Amino acid sequence: MIRNYLKTAWRNLLNNKTYSFINIGGLTIGLTITMLIGLWVHDETTFNTYFNNYDQVGQVLINKTFDGETRTRYTLPYPLASELRNVYTDDFEYVVMSSFPGDNVLSFQEKNLTKFGVFMEKDALRMFSLQMLKGDWSALEDPNAVVVSESTAKGLFGNKDPMGKAIKINNDQYATVRGVFEDLPNNSNIFDALAFESGFKELNFIAPWDYYVSANEWVKTARDQNLWDNNSYQVYVQVANGSSLSEVSEKIKHAVYDHVPDGTKKSNPEIFVHPMKDWHLKSSFENGISVGGAIKYVNMFGVIGIFVLLLACINFMNLATARAQKRSKEVGIRKTVGSDKYQLILQFMVESFLVTFSAFIMACILVLVFLPSFNELADKQIVFPYANFSFWFIGLGLVVVTSFLAGGYPSLYLSSFRPLKALKGTVQSGKSAVVFRKDLVVVQFTVSIVLMVGTIIVNRQIQHTKNRSTGYDSDQLIMIPKNTKDYEGKYDLIRESLKKTGAVTEIAESSSPLTEVWNSNGGFEWEGKDPNLLTNMVTFFISHDYGKTVGWNIAEGRDFSRDFSSDSTAYILNKAAVDFMGIENPIGKKIRWYDGEHKVIGVVENLLTESPFDPVKPSIYIIDYDSTNWLELKLAPSQNITESLSKIEQVFRKISPNIPFQYEFVDEAFGKKFVTEERLRRLSGIFSILAIIISCLGLFGLASFIAEKRTKDIGIRNE
Repeated sequence: MIRNYLKTAWRNLLNNKTYSFINIGGLTIGLTITMLIGLWVHDETTFNTYFNNYDQVGQVLINKTFDGETRTRYTLPYPLASELRNVYTDDFEYVVMSSFPGDNVLSFQEKNLTKFGVFMEKDALRMFSLQMLKGDWSALEDPNAVVVSESTAKGLFGNKDPMGKAIKINNDQYATVRGVFEDLPNNSNIFDALAFESGFKELNFIAPWDYYVSANEWVKTARDQNLWDNNSYQVYVQVANGSSLSEVSEKIKHAVYDHVPDGTKKSNPEIFVHPMKDWHLKSSFENGISVGGAIKYVNMFGVIGIFVLLLACINFMNLATARAQKRSKEVGIRKTVGSDKYQLILQFMVESFLVTFSAFIMACILVLVFLPSFNELADKQIVFPYANFSFWFIGLGLVVVTSFLAGGYPSLYLSSFRPLKALKGTVQSGKSAVVFRKDLVVVQFTVSIVLMVGTIIVNRQIQHTKNRSTGYDSDQLIMIPKNTKDYEGKYDLIRESLKKTGAVTEIAESSSPLTEVWNSNGGFEWEGKDPNLLTNMVTFFISHDYGKTVGWNIAEGRDFSRDFSSDSTAYILNKAAVDFMGIENPIGKKIRWYDGEHKVIGVVENLLTESPFDPVKPSIYIIDYDSTNWLELKLAPSQNITESLSKIEQVFRKISPNIPFQYEFVDEAFGKKFVTEERLRRLSGIFSILAIIISCLGLFGLASFIAEKRTKDIGIRNE
């Protein structure tokens, strides 16, 4: 019986090629989009499942309340790791202290490579269960060891065995390669997304925590003096078997509060564990509460996939019911010779299944063809899951569900015809059927237009944010990281040498890159301040020429100047700080910070240094050459950029020959803040256009069918 149904369905498809093309074509596009979105959603929702213990691992974050607003941060005091290990022994399998990840210089013989890595305590490899290709998880127990990724080992040592080789980190101390770990997949990272607005970088190496302590005096001081009020470190944990992350978070929430000075207690510091499984999709916090993050994009594209598939199903339903009169005699004959209603329903459902299955096969082929381009557009490394049983099971389920969605109503409608009317050919589409078809067409185009309008709105929002004033001149402005000690004490030499080349018009130093914030501090006092107001201000430690280099706009007062020796202790505020502090006529006012008093000499327009989607935070600019980590260079507009960069590189090669010349244009760094939104905007735009194409296919099919029915009418009118 089923075989006969299949033959009949196949003949119907061949005899109605236009109808078949529109149905199969529409469903193919719909299923292709649904499958691509499904693969993308799976990649997003399986982020970090590469790690064996991903559901037990988390990063310790802290909530602090300032001026009624609770802020979530990933910076913690040095003694916290020991506190968690020693006091909450039964709750944790591992507690690992970590530096901030960043670019570092790895050197072997004549090779000097800039690689992204981190310094961690010895249990890091066990906790993250990295796949070790050489060595084992005990590698970091050696305080002078380093483990590198497979690709980094290839870059440094070629085809030679890296084990036991000595490399220099940041041209400072030697470390011995004790392990090589497998490159992490594209959808895996050991760092919480909360700390990275502009996206992750590939992990290239992990070095021991003791190595980091020995290389940095300020870290030694924090360790030796047991400083609880210096938040400069990160802590990762794996909870013990039988413990949940939420339960442990509740137990440890006052671990910092119990040790900080009384003044700091006013901010009510509470710590909690942010689960690794939420690092990617749920990394946004507002007022100390998780409000999602990238999960909103997963939900959005999931809805788009469902709607696009629904549009394709509507095409099938519309054409099937519109063609009802043509198939009325077939229904009448079948009922006359004894077919009951359920057999007819099965016949039409088999036809629906054949159409959907054909579309599924073609969709699989299209996914294979377009997956490389989709990966490039979505910045993914998704592979077609040939051997994944779950994929084929879900795919078959999708075919079945789509068959019922597309063929359910037409099957019930066609099988309801009365035999006598069907044989006489007097069956006419009822008013309700016509209205239903019209409603479905309206729904199709409504959904398509909503998708398109949504894409346009997102596009305009992104463009509006891009057009937001940054408060500085990013044109031909570059940033150079000072990620080694080679640059210490050489600022005047670098400045003088660069000026001589004529390639730069100005140069400055800063503690943070222009497009990020690395420092914030509390403890600021001023006249008229509410004693109960807790402050946490963004602090930029800069050189005298910072303002002239970045081109900021002085709103009141003046810029820093070497002509005034007192400027070494002076402050410049941004407008957001003035508004926050409630100071009228701020020039000349005094701000106390711990045991020092500082005069405000200027107010600048707000500089957009963090997320372009958020308000600018109150910021203070302070002269401090010892706390800088970046160089900002303003290129001479009269010279060719390529020639200028070549001259600049020669200067740095001469001053620090073992350090790779690394730079980034400020406007490019700022543009990275929109990468995710731009990528998703393009994807949603493509999906919206395809949705409209599907709807137009259906409308074309209906128009063609109506024109076919009215052939005689049209011929008579033409005569």
